[in-house]
Amino acid sequence: FAMPVSRTMLRPAAGGAEEGMKGEYFSSTDLSGTPVMTRVDPEINFDWSGVSPLKATPDSGFSVRWTGAITAPAAGEYEFTLRTGRCRGCNRTQSYKVFVDGQQVAASEAPPAAGERPAMAINGTTGLPEERHVAGPAKFKVNFADKNEHELRIEFLRTSARDGSGITLEWSPKPEVLLPGALEAAKGADLVVAMVGLSPNLEGEEMPVNLPGFVGGDRTDIKLPAAQEEMLQQLAATGKPMVVVLLNGSALAVNWAEAHANAVLEAWYPGEAGGRAIADTLTGKNNPSGRLPVTFYTSLDELPPFTEYGVKNRTYRYFTGTALYGFGYGLSYTKFAYSKAKVSTASLKAGDPLTVEADVKNTGKMAGDEVAQVYLMAPRDGNGGLSPNLQLEGFQRVHLAPGQTKHVVFKLTPRELSEVDAEGVRSVQAGSYTVAVGGAQPKDPHAPTPAVTASFSIVGSQELPR
Repeated sequence: FAMPVSRTMLRPAAGGAEEGMKGEYFSSTDLSGTPVMTRVDPEINFDWSGVSPLKATPDSGFSVRWTGAITAPAAGEYEFTLRTGRCRGCNRTQSYKVFVDGQQVAASEAPPAAGERPAMAINGTTGLPEERHVAGPAKFKVNFADKNEHELRIEFLRTSARDGSGITLEWSPKPEVLLPGALEAAKGADLVVAMVGLSPNLEGEEMPVNLPGFVGGDRTDIKLPAAQEEMLQQLAATGKPMVVVLLNGSALAVNWAEAHANAVLEAWYPGEAGGRAIADTLTGKNNPSGRLPVTFYTSLDELPPFTEYGVKNRTYRYFTGTALYGFGYGLSYTKFAYSKAKVSTASLKAGDPLTVEADVKNTGKMAGDEVAQVYLMAPRDGNGGLSPNLQLEGFQRVHLAPGQTKHVVFKLTPRELSEVDAEGVRSVQAGSYTVAVGGAQPKDPHAPTPAVTASFSIVGSQELPR
């Protein structure tokens, strides 16, 4: 599995302490002339799809030369990839060359005509012995005999700002190469922040992924990759407090982290401002208030096979087990309490709306946002057994200062009070119902505060339009 080459491996000048690569940006498409911008780029990992990094000439082609040094974490052979993104026609507008220690090891497989042309060099040579005309990223292996610095150069040429993508220098290190560095850093730290999870290059549709737990981008397991699980356990063995940050696009069974880490922060795929958001949350500048939009299960053993399309024991609405983290769950640096739940009537005529009210109070010492959620629990013996265990019908985000109380009101429409039977008919059904208002599902054992409930009955029935 490939990932961007870390800034910790790169230096803009040999022997220096600064991380990254020196980038020289040209308004020409062949590196000619004087650079119009020079800066240190932390990593070679850019998405320039249809745009230019040059503000003065946003619609014109450009070229970039990165120079510096690269250091391997240990001696050995490593696989690299110079990737120029996924875009139709990019091979017609870009090409590149790769050099390591004066030897050319790879080049783009597209002809250099009219387009974006990245080129990379390490310890300095240019040129390919032959040109191939097949589009795709360049994969190459480099054998580092030592942990010394090696000269690195990357050239990127693009004739059109609108056609083409970006460029990323990736590598595929083995876990055993990276683990010693992580443990060494942890031993010298006061706190370990372990960032683990998945990648959009692993989970997705119709992807060339054939690794344990994945088939073509589909997931066959919901556990963390084994190498990451082992890393967490060895980090914890250092005795240092540990916060686990999850970076992922789907739910993970992080049972070991839940049992042993001091905290778990779900960051999903947070975007370019994600680093600051994570730092602000962990340092207390931001009081988190997010709630999970999916259920985190403890294992696949709790779920029916995904080749079965029935809803039984699937999603929070029908799941009968105990989730690792339930839909709607989330913590804050403060605490909240709910009280005085009531409904607008104890006997509701089918087809009429219902008003649900409750008070929520900040009982902690910090200001924060609470996400008040209202769940509806229908009669379990009605609707041919198709009624869900519960269903979220509304939520409100409220900001509360310490000690402050706010009154929340939810107005449930007939459609929100209805169900769909086996024939696809939606209707409001007679029976005894319960509503719950809280910061999580009413029966979530992990919820920091219990929900409050109120009961009512629906009299009669009414079919609703599809």
